[in-house]
Amino acid sequence: MDITVTVTGGEVAGKQNDGVTTFLGIPYAAAPVGESTFAAPAPVTPWDGIRAATTEGPSCWQSAYPEPINGWFGKVTASQLGGECLNVNVWTPDVGATDLPVMVWIHGGAFTRGSNASPMYDGSAFARDGVVLVSINYRLGVFGFLPIDGAPTNLGMRDQIAALKWVQDNIIQFGGDPRNVTIFGESAGGMSVANLLASPGARGLFAKAIVQSGHGHSIVEADDARKVTAELAALLGTSPTAEAFASIDPATLIAAQDKISDEIRQAPDPARWGATTVSAGGGITGFIPAFDDLIPVFPDDAVAAGAAGGISLLAGSTAREFSLFSTSSGLRGAITQEMLPMAVARFGADAGVVAAYSANHPDESAADIFDHIVSDLFFRRPMLTLAHTAGQSGSDVFVYEFAWGTAVSDLGPCHALELPFVFDAVSGSESFTGPHPPQRLADDIHAAWVSFAKTGSPGWPAYADGQAVRVFDAERSTTNPLPRGADIAALNRDHDIAGA
Repeated sequence: MDITVTVTGGEVAGKQNDGVTTFLGIPYAAAPVGESTFAAPAPVTPWDGIRAATTEGPSCWQSAYPEPINGWFGKVTASQLGGECLNVNVWTPDVGATDLPVMVWIHGGAFTRGSNASPMYDGSAFARDGVVLVSINYRLGVFGFLPIDGAPTNLGMRDQIAALKWVQDNIIQFGGDPRNVTIFGESAGGMSVANLLASPGARGLFAKAIVQSGHGHSIVEADDARKVTAELAALLGTSPTAEAFASIDPATLIAAQDKISDEIRQAPDPARWGATTVSAGGGITGFIPAFDDLIPVFPDDAVAAGAAGGISLLAGSTAREFSLFSTSSGLRGAITQEMLPMAVARFGADAGVVAAYSANHPDESAADIFDHIVSDLFFRRPMLTLAHTAGQSGSDVFVYEFAWGTAVSDLGPCHALELPFVFDAVSGSESFTGPHPPQRLADDIHAAWVSFAKTGSPGWPAYADGQAVRVFDAERSTTNPLPRGADIAALNRDHDIAGA
């Protein structure tokens, strides 16, 4: 049955099925095409009549997921690229309600890929459980996160803020309460959530936040990022301006972006690329947010100064994040005990850290120890720092760890594995989870996210500097002191960070 509502731009018709009404591909901003390719998000162009919102909208221009990650994620393919890619999907249990909690999903993908069209992000289970779920698209890579003369910085973040403003203006039409909005995201999406906590432009647009496998440390100085812009322009034989880039076919820009990304990874020379930073996955990249008026300081500093005052935070990671990347790159299979110190030195850890982790994990392989160290360096420790800072600033803070591991390719409890469980969509995820993923685990973690959206509590005590961490596992989930606290202590031995 068709259900029609009126939103900014006109009327849209969604489909109702089994008590959930779905609206797909609703534009929240004008299409970023032609001269507007590198412009700030503009108001939606109104349409006549009733617009069908029953199929996925276009995805933003992006790099493809590499194999074998694409296969593990279930052959993720973006829908049509370009055009009206700044769109949202909405799942609601009741368009006639007035006070339903709202969750806004911000996808990951290293700021260069991803889409709200992914089947993994189906919001039906959230709507089934009384939550209005909104998933958003935002510009990526060169189109969203590269400073270009004549264009606003951080267009991808500006898109996210525009989408959150659309939610404030329109979510009541879907039964949602604009005063009870929870933003959540994973990987680059989690980093985006942290950036939104810090952003003056996002003030008042949400009440709660969930950071999954993210933090606020993947930000560069704009002048450094412009070195990447200059290299990209040189590769394309054009000038580094918005006007010049907008005249180039988007597919050509993506191909050049991929080539530049490969060069940065192979030869991360600061003199050439600027002080690029290590992003999700530990790969060096120049396509990430830069400091500007939207993100004036690191989120930790902004939160310490009160930016997240009154905003409840749920944050966490998987137990062995980095194995997704070490396995997919072939690095994991090459790690031996002899090469371990050299391997972790590339990521900033010294021999003392290797010795401590080896002592803490005597029965684990050198590859496992490598993954533990890099996972903690670039996921768990910065996440715990954000959690500690938010708690010290007066926010209610809850921390989790996803500890269940997949047997696929010996990935274990790797990056992104919690996603089909959070969305209660494990059916069809077997290429990543393996056969018979535990439904009980999906029931548990999905219910915690729903509870947090509804009440501000996921159902376990506040973090209290490591005293309470919810560990999600197949047999049963438990609340314990910080897992592997001795590992974090080894990383923090020169500067005390709570949670050690």
